[in-house]
Amino acid sequence: MTDPIRIVFALFPGVTHLDFTGPHQILARLPGAVITVASLSGGEIEADGLIFAHLKRLDQIDGCDILCVPGGFGTTQAMGEPAFLEEIKRLAWSARYVTSVCTGSLVLAAAGLLEGKRAACHWAWRDQLALFGAVPDEARVVRDGRFVTGGGVTAGVDFALTLAAEIAGPAVAQAIQLAVEYAPDPPFQSGRPELAPPEVLARVRRIYDNGMDERRAAAVAAAARLKGEAVTA
Repeated sequence: MTDPIRIVFALFPGVTHLDFTGPHQILARLPGAVITVASLSGGEIEADGLIFAHLKRLDQIDGCDILCVPGGFGTTQAMGEPAFLEEIKRLAWSARYVTSVCTGSLVLAAAGLLEGKRAACHWAWRDQLALFGAVPDEARVVRDGRFVTGGGVTAGVDFALTLAAEIAGPAVAQAIQLAVEYAPDPPFQSGRPELAPPEVLARVRRIYDNGMDERRAAAVAAAARLKGEAVTA
């Protein structure tokens, strides 16, 4: 018999759904995988216009082997939610792997889990990891001990296949990759800032600039709380 692998995806309002549905699709095919999708309050979560229902409450989960925190624009609020961060810390304490996708690594960092650790993040917010004493790494998948982090959004699939190979072996991971026909062949080479045409990069930066000050302020405040410093406006 295959021992169960308890996998928990910890969601929050405003999460990017592909951040967790991508790795969910891969990890759910691991032999013995038992997946729970949960949030602080349980019930429903809105994610980029989609509603995910019947979520468990995080405090109903005793523990897990793999904890995964996705990212999204809701990261700004999640970093300032003490109860959510406490649940992340509690589950991370005994997890075999503590993982994230996109700006989910900022949540791990805000929970005090990434100090001194190398970590990936979406390119637009990667530098904010340094506020928490983490080491920003531009790689698509970054492993530092039991911490495995993926870059922005689609990197969640690469991260999940990397983790699947470690847990079940390369042959199983490759079989899952084949089954979902993951053979990236994008119509444009603009998936990273150093590859995108300057005008495309400028356009996306303008979009992200709308919430950048708020996100950075939330990261600064969360980092200050970790250090026990007074947070000022």
